[in-house]
Amino acid sequence: MIKQFKHSDIQPDQAKLVTAWLLLGLSALVASGLFSILLVVSRTPGIQEHIPILDFFHTALVAHVDLSVLVWFLSFSCVFWSLSSKRVFALDWAGVALAIAGTLIITVSPFLGETKPLINNYVPVLQQSLFLWGLAIFSMGCLIRLVTRFLSRSNKNAFDTGTLIAAMISTLAFVTLVWTYFMIPEDVKGTLFYEQLFWGAGHVLQFSHTVLMLVAWFLLAHVIQERLMSNETIIQNLLILTALPVLYTVLILFKDVEFQREAFTQLMRLGGIAAVPAGLFAVFKSPWKKPSITLYPGARSALLSSIVLFTVGGILAFMIQGVNVVIPAHYHGSIVGVTLAFFGVTFYLLPTLGYKIKLVKLANAQPYIYAAGQLMHITGLAWSGGYGVQRKTAGAAQDLERLPEIAGMALMGMGGLVAIIGGILFLVVAFHAIFKGKS
Repeated sequence: MIKQFKHSDIQPDQAKLVTAWLLLGLSALVASGLFSILLVVSRTPGIQEHIPILDFFHTALVAHVDLSVLVWFLSFSCVFWSLSSKRVFALDWAGVALAIAGTLIITVSPFLGETKPLINNYVPVLQQSLFLWGLAIFSMGCLIRLVTRFLSRSNKNAFDTGTLIAAMISTLAFVTLVWTYFMIPEDVKGTLFYEQLFWGAGHVLQFSHTVLMLVAWFLLAHVIQERLMSNETIIQNLLILTALPVLYTVLILFKDVEFQREAFTQLMRLGGIAAVPAGLFAVFKSPWKKPSITLYPGARSALLSSIVLFTVGGILAFMIQGVNVVIPAHYHGSIVGVTLAFFGVTFYLLPTLGYKIKLVKLANAQPYIYAAGQLMHITGLAWSGGYGVQRKTAGAAQDLERLPEIAGMALMGMGGLVAIIGGILFLVVAFHAIFKGKS
């Protein structure tokens, strides 16, 4: 069966390391949520005209995306890698310190001097040396945790196999980033430079997040009904199946830039399908009677919500035509699917680490609230994208004239606000357990 942790299974140093990375991820979500409030209201009809700081939209967008996707996902990846490591190295604490320092720099840099935001894909940046140093320092901290994951012995179970596969994919993403950096012509600058730099590595890294999402699905499915199956070989094979498409990266990197762009796009669209069999297996193999909602609240609702959002995001990937808001509708569905899975694992880990969740009813409802808001959000984006509303615009620049466009973006705004409330509720449950539920 997929590994289920108990408090006695985690060594004291290991628990401290897991807690440190978890707290970093949660803190990044807090900072990201503050930036997201400005983003939603600045695109909501009826409200956007009264916001005096719309010029800050693109700077806030950069910070929001990097904190909610890059920092949150990689921090939680380090949570998984720490859980599957049998030894904690002194170097691991240096990695945590660097990651915390980098995150702080990323968070405060938008308010320190000229930002010059570039809205490139995957890792948007501010053309500001302080911000770029923040990204580099945070990445170095995660890279240290990645290296020590390989130095630590693993058990031959599905959980450790999944985290090891994700670590290998993340390594490939880093290699892709370095390779691309040296392949970009010297005359390429600005947005185009960062677009090319992060395009391939960003696509590869999504496979690592997807594999960890599947590990989370199996773990949560096991937690819910306390037995999944005894044949770990099936789970391990499904995880390998999900990761196989990423091997195509090796061939893509030797092609020209235009070929790489289209190839990585198709890899994103078609490769994600490999996760579907694993998700269906997790659902249909699990009897859903009498779920353990008191000891591990939120596990069932997070699992179901994650599968729905990730599936919707995958379907929207095949509906992308042109550069419009169908694109953010797709990736919001996909990354929110991953986020919801990580929410569920957080609700599971907190009691395991000795932090009892006391807001049980709220924990069970929170994933549904967050997922409902995100479904409204991406439905509004997908609907408006069908009418040609462009992405990465705000205020009057959206050029909303027809009623369907206005209605779609209004739905997007309402859904975004509901999702923000859902995100806040997650943080309330998590931090309440940390500060009030210590056993």
